[in-house]
Amino acid sequence: MYADENVIKIKHEVLYEVAKAAFEGNLDEIRDNIPFKIIPGPTPQFRCCIYKEREIIRQRVRLAEGKPAGMVDDGNVIQVISSACEDCPISSYTVTENCQNCIGKACINACKFGAIEAGRHRSHIDATKCKECGKCAQACPYNAIAHLKRPCKFSCPVNAITYNEYGISVIDDSKCIRCGKCIHSCPFGAIGSKTYIVNVIEALLDEGKKVYAMAAPATEGQFGPNITMNSWKKAMRSLGFNDFVEVALGADMTAAYEADEWLEAYEAGEKKVTSCCPGFVNMVRKHYPELADRISTTISPMASVSRMIKAKEPDAVTVFIGPCIAKKSEVEDQKIEGNVDYVLTYSEIRAIMRAKGVELEPDDTSYQEGSVYGKRFANSGGVTAAVLQSIKEKNIDVDCKVCKANGAAECKKALLLLKAGKLPEDFIEGMACEGGCVNGPSSFNDMVSTKKFRDELLDKADDREIRANIKNYHMETFSMHRE
Repeated sequence: MYADENVIKIKHEVLYEVAKAAFEGNLDEIRDNIPFKIIPGPTPQFRCCIYKEREIIRQRVRLAEGKPAGMVDDGNVIQVISSACEDCPISSYTVTENCQNCIGKACINACKFGAIEAGRHRSHIDATKCKECGKCAQACPYNAIAHLKRPCKFSCPVNAITYNEYGISVIDDSKCIRCGKCIHSCPFGAIGSKTYIVNVIEALLDEGKKVYAMAAPATEGQFGPNITMNSWKKAMRSLGFNDFVEVALGADMTAAYEADEWLEAYEAGEKKVTSCCPGFVNMVRKHYPELADRISTTISPMASVSRMIKAKEPDAVTVFIGPCIAKKSEVEDQKIEGNVDYVLTYSEIRAIMRAKGVELEPDDTSYQEGSVYGKRFANSGGVTAAVLQSIKEKNIDVDCKVCKANGAAECKKALLLLKAGKLPEDFIEGMACEGGCVNGPSSFNDMVSTKKFRDELLDKADDREIRANIKNYHMETFSMHRE
């Protein structure tokens, strides 16, 4: 990832200021002052002028409030901050100082669009005419034409990002799978996502509402070996949530029902794909729509816990916390009945905590609601391991073969094979992020450190079985299928 400390610091500062104002109830009054507080001037910190810096902060404030960065809302939770994107190179092909301004002009002759013209010292590419075919770079005998890889575009696994005539990145909503890779790849911090910070705070302040926090299985290990689910439970209660549930419990629920669905499909000779990763589900629906009926009908762990809570308290407000941007899409785009009301990334919940002076404190591992298999749902291959374990617990012996697609590239390859009828495995476990949710776009820590800390924490968990565990949670009161 390319996002450096300066970009991250500004993002977090905006989230904090919005959260603080929301708690104080004066966001409408001080909204316009936030850019001046963060960029006091008189000299700019990073851009050409303080006016541009403040305009970028204004757009970030809009995202923090759950609004689009600009005035037009295309419905995508991921947004381009146009004023920040303007600083990125407009043309992806540029003529370098290596150009010898040769007589042959191979670059000009190779261009079919009239985008290159001779200059006094070197050739020049007209970005408004360039089609990025690369013929000029291939033709130049001095390798003087460089291909500038705009990070957002080249981080996108589904080619959903292009540029408009002004050089501003444009996200094609029909292609975007909401994986969030572009957000943290941009060195200018020009892409962000809408947040539910204000909605969550308003719910917490409403005495008539019961609000529940739910942490993703990927959470354990993100904040070190001493920050446990008990740490989160206590912090969330201090923040004003009525209670807290670890979503590893929902992973157990999903694994049990996914196992039943896999067995049925296996006996019928049908091939299925998992439904836990919303980025993967979006990929199937948008890029391989003919395979949409292969998506498992079992709901995700997040939706499972939310339905469990709402089965007891229909008016409850449920809030999911994790490293995933696409989970916001699962709420906004997939419209699953009984799913969570709001999704927060780690940086967003930490901004809310900072605004209230609440911190995660080291604690023991006495609080556990999910099995180790449920906890490992967040790792690539974790869904497969849990489902196969759940089948094993039914004392059924089947030789199910699963393609564990780790990352968007492997997901595309597996889906192409399935589409062509050449997939050798029976099922596909799809994870849009390499390594799984533990390496999500809004992870707090790097994957290597997280793995070390996770292993330390999970080694302390008990060895409860999946099906024995979920018997304690009255699952007959709610459905585990998409409706």
